[in-house]
Amino acid sequence: MEPSTPLWLWTAFFLIVVFALILDFFLLKQNDNGSVSFKQALDWSIFWILISVVFNGLYWIYIYTDFNTEIANAKSLEFLTGYLIEKSLAVDNVFIFLMIFTYFRVPIKFQKRVLLIGVILAIVLRAIMIFLGVWLVKEFSWILYVFGAFLVITGIKMWFAAGKEIPLEENPLLKILKKIIKVSKGFDGEKFLTIQNGKRVATPLLMVVSLVALTDIIFAVDSIPAIFAITLDPFIVLTSNVFAILGLRAMFFMLQAAATKFHLITYGLAIILVWVGTKMLLVDIIKIPVFISLAVIIIILTLTVYLSNKFPEKK
Repeated sequence: MEPSTPLWLWTAFFLIVVFALILDFFLLKQNDNGSVSFKQALDWSIFWILISVVFNGLYWIYIYTDFNTEIANAKSLEFLTGYLIEKSLAVDNVFIFLMIFTYFRVPIKFQKRVLLIGVILAIVLRAIMIFLGVWLVKEFSWILYVFGAFLVITGIKMWFAAGKEIPLEENPLLKILKKIIKVSKGFDGEKFLTIQNGKRVATPLLMVVSLVALTDIIFAVDSIPAIFAITLDPFIVLTSNVFAILGLRAMFFMLQAAATKFHLITYGLAIILVWVGTKMLLVDIIKIPVFISLAVIIIILTLTVYLSNKFPEKK
């Protein structure tokens, strides 16, 4: 019997997310120049991971109480695997944010607001795409094959693009935005609009937020199908996604200080995407247990981090 999620659990999850966003915004303190120390970012990253583990434990207790140990273990494992997939993909998302901030020379003290907006947008966009995706899979089961093929192709493209620096000015999204929006030459505090030569124009900060939002959409298209290879339970898909995103700001400041230490992570993410895509394509031929997927993902990530430290990036 597949457990259904009661309204009170959805409500509790929603309240946890709202509280977490407020907590993240006010307690992740920045220095006088707007930066966040590596130690503080690391501590907060660990804190968000622990919060996710506690939530998963409470969810296990709920399922165990209303059903049995077998179902509770299965659901808990699905959450953990989905969370790990989304958390690893969020790393690549953070690297793109770093590239955007560097290109626009966004002052560190302005990055906090942009990141908060990015996190909120990511949560909203993923919620919409998750419920749409679940509906599509239930109505058209064959679409899982489309998702699987898409992930395999994306993984292969990511592998060959890894390590290559593509100038942001060549990004088609940026070119389109520049044609649509008139941009001022400099920042005007944290304002998105300013007056220049008597006319209201956008500041570079609005361009940054727009690119971050578009990046969120692109990464949602990658990450949502990936978790469908693990489960189609909308509650698990949404919660694992959101909990992976909640610590995005802390992860950003942590990786900002240690980006070169994880220079091979993109190769690992490419292999993970190919793995989950293949799993979806073979769903009617061989059903790969969730614990095997979890083990494969952990091994790939561990090996990637080890090799990144073993063979440091050459300057």
